[in-house]
Parts: sequence; C-alpha cells; structure tokens
Amino acid sequence: MPNQSRPKVKKSRALGIALTPKAVKYFEARPYPPGEHGRGRKQNSDYKVRLLEKQRLRAQYDISERQMARAYDRAKKAEGKTGEALVVELERRLDALVLRSGIAKTIYQARQMVVHGHIEVDGHKVDKPSFRVRPDNIVMVRERSRDKYPFQVAREGGYDTDGETPRYLQVNLKALAFRLDRDPNRKEIPVICDEQLVVEYYAR
Repeated sequence: MPNQSRPKVKKSRALGIALTPKAVKYFEARPYPPGEHGRGRKQNSDYKVRLLEKQRLRAQYDISERQMARAYDRAKKAEGKTGEALVVELERRLDALVLRSGIAKTIYQARQMVVHGHIEVDGHKVDKPSFRVRPDNIVMVRERSRDKYPFQVAREGGYDTDGETPRYLQVNLKALAFRLDRDPNRKEIPVICDEQLVVEYYAR
C-alpha cells in the first residue's frame, strides 16, 4: 500500500489545516503553501477566499464535491442558519462519528473501517460512510472484527489524541461502541471552518 502521507501533508499546507496527526509536525515546520512560491505574497479574490473555505471543509470530511453540494441542499431546508446546519449535517456522517469516538485515528481510516464492513448501526452492518446517524443510534464494531489490530489499538485509547469526547456522543471504547445522544451543536464540532463563507460560495 503506497504511503499517502506526503500528498496529505501538501494538501494540509495548501489548505492551512492539518488533516492528519502526521501532518501536524510538517505543517508546524512549514506553515505556508507547498511549492517554490509557497511563501510568496498572493492576492486573494472574494471568490478564491470562499472557494478555499469550501475546500477546507470538504477536506476535513474527505468528501466529494457532489456529496458536499447535496449536504448544502439539505442544510438550506433546515431551520436556523444554513452554515451551521451544513456542518451538523456533515458531522452526522457515520465515518465522521467513528473518528470522533476514538475508534479511528483519521477520517481516512474511519472511512476504510466503514467501507470494509467492520461497523454496525443498531445491530445492522452499514458499509456506507455517508450513512446519516440519528440520535439514539448505537454504533459499534462488529463482533467478527474486534480482534483486528486497529480495533485493539482503539480499545486501549490509542487513537484518543486530546482526551476529549464530543458532548453529543456517549462512548465506550472498551466495548468499541458509541451512541449519538443528540444532534451536535456547531460550537461543539471540532472543525476549522468559517461556514458562512461556504454558504456564500454556494449562494453566488
């Protein structure tokens, strides 16, 4: 399997956010865009600023443009601010919550766990990372997968980097399980984004 750390590091530096734990140290050492002209002064148009913010949000959930646009369309129909509803919509994705729970280390690993059929919701296998988890859903690693190395690491807290579990989740790492108690609030979601700029991008 090829080492994907370098492209993700470059992507992190281009977007101005660390997308993986490995990217953090590289980003701290070179907090400017990659390439020969990375440190040069650049003029940003309003469009470019909004585009970059949209790309930053997309990258943190590792989703396609089509998935992002669909999430925005659903957020427009929700009550309250569209930008906040958009982030909440993305946060309810199964792969995102597997990451937040500490069962996975990165969004990429979380997606792989789901796609490979290691995760179940309310006792049923779910292999779609975009599955929208609802309050009171019980998510857990399937019995047949629990002895695999990544889940052994997760059970011992190996992926729990900051020691804080979002308040909208009840997590039992020993059981490799968690429950979504309620819809997240935007302020609780650990995503770096000015979502209003994303709304302005799509509303243009």
